Amino acid sequence: MAEHDSLAERGRALEDEYVRRKDRELIERMQRAASDEAARRDMGTATGLTDPALLEELQALGFTPATVTLLPFVPVVQVAWAEGGVSDQERYAVVKLARARGIGEGSPADRQLADWLATAPDTQVFARATRLIRAMLDAETKDATALTADQLVGYCEKIASASGGVFGLGWISSDERALLTQIAADLTQRGKAS
Repeated sequence: MAEHDSLAERGRALEDEYVRRKDRELIERMQRAASDEAARRDMGTATGLTDPALLEELQALGFTPATVTLLPFVPVVQVAWAEGGVSDQERYAVVKLARARGIGEGSPADRQLADWLATAPDTQVFARATRLIRAMLDAETKDATALTADQLVGYCEKIASASGGVFGLGWISSDERALLTQIAADLTQRGKAS
């Protein structure tokens, strides 16, 4: 009988441990969901986006509240990579622009930008981010630091001309020119993100 009792106790202990493990997993999932929701809310505040699907897409692309300020830089990075690599002049120009737009040295956004300048993001990141930027521009936030489509295109043109021509002045390659035309079309067409 003692053997039966010890087997029953062992069974109850295993069952209790299983229930505790499942409870911990449920609590962790709920905490992650709450954290993800808070992150989406913070990114919505920063970008002016309110559509939950767009905010989830931002997260799927790897953006966080600490890096979402980089969203408008995606076309700039895309132009820097247009010829297959980022020159030192382009890198300097992108980082200078980032500093002027409030991205502090060593911040999570700065580290992400450095990664993008070292290794080109996937082409899907560029396509999906451009759609999200268009939605952000359509949101017309009242933020004083908000950018316009024309400003973003202007930044892209500065990056494109950063390392071209005689002494790096004024020349934009045909690849960069084609990309600039596409970016300008994507960013200036209202309602395109819908």
